[in-house]
Amino acid sequence: MDFAVSEDIDHLRREIREVCARFPGEYWRGLEPDTYPDEFVRALTAGGWLAALIPDEYGGAGLDLTRAGVILEEINRSGGNAAVCHAQMYTMAALLRHGSDAQKASYLPRIASGELRLQAFGVTEPDAGSDTPRIETRAERAPDGYVLHGQKVFTSRALHSDLMLVLARTAPASAATRTEGLSLFVVDIRAPSDRLTIRPLPTMINHHTTEVFFDGLEVPHEALVGEEGQGFRCLLDSLNAERILIAAECIGDGRWFVERGADYAGRREVFGRPIGANQGVQFPLARAHASVEAADLMRFRAAWLFDRGRPCGPEANMAKLLASEASWEAANACLDTYGGYGFVREYDVERKFRETRLYRVAPVANNLILAYLGRHVLGMPRSF
Repeated sequence: MDFAVSEDIDHLRREIREVCARFPGEYWRGLEPDTYPDEFVRALTAGGWLAALIPDEYGGAGLDLTRAGVILEEINRSGGNAAVCHAQMYTMAALLRHGSDAQKASYLPRIASGELRLQAFGVTEPDAGSDTPRIETRAERAPDGYVLHGQKVFTSRALHSDLMLVLARTAPASAATRTEGLSLFVVDIRAPSDRLTIRPLPTMINHHTTEVFFDGLEVPHEALVGEEGQGFRCLLDSLNAERILIAAECIGDGRWFVERGADYAGRREVFGRPIGANQGVQFPLARAHASVEAADLMRFRAAWLFDRGRPCGPEANMAKLLASEASWEAANACLDTYGGYGFVREYDVERKFRETRLYRVAPVANNLILAYLGRHVLGMPRSF
């Protein structure tokens, strides 16, 4: 077991920090409540960072998930919000591992160059949140492909994406398993169509999420990713990647909160001495730091397994669970340290506080991770 950090990862961190330094807190505050950070996303694209997971033969950086996570971590650690662009990384798992050669040749070079954005993932539905096999969106066979009917919700960045991965049911669930009959499609959503409606869904954070309605939208046969009816298996690769990358973002948030809190606690004086000299201020930040560092180890363990093609479901879920809880612990410690100033917009604490709170419930609620671990890892009876 080697805990040494490679020089290329240190170099990667420095390069991402240089990009993020051009987009300080004022930039992110100016985007609220609902402006998309096009300038920031263009800068990441120009540097090749959003093509991190795309192989170099398609014009990408050819990095692994471990290093992709470092990119997202450093964005959040620098005070930004990697959620504005992270889908272009975790959607790659399904396309790279299950897409056809023709799909890769068609899409990957243009995604790498920035000509196309793949930032939307249509899975969740109003009556099927984390219970994915219950989805009702249908993909009906047609002479030239498929016709989509149904609705998705919390499909973030659909208004800022050219392509969308969509999970739909192509056959009823079999008696043996609920996950049969689901298929995954890569859908071009650039052309205006009265068969496709995308509506913004305002939220407490600037997350650019939407509702998507399919009313007979036609897609060609070539849109199918992998085999028909095996979409859930294709989805799992992206879900594991998503959990690991979200964990990395939470680690970045956690370190931002701890570093900001510790710095403020050392400078802010009350009753003639820095507030950081008080154990009631110092200890919560110190404990949050320990929690973030411990979660980081699970994050790298999960990424190490994913990069080697090994099963990593438990580790990916535990990484997301531990990292999101650690970042929330750090957020509260930082806000308590700042006191009333923590609620003042110019300090960015309240913005980051809202942003990191999301990850205790998305992309999967932490209680569902506990249920997964209890049943599938510990062998206990199903709890729901």
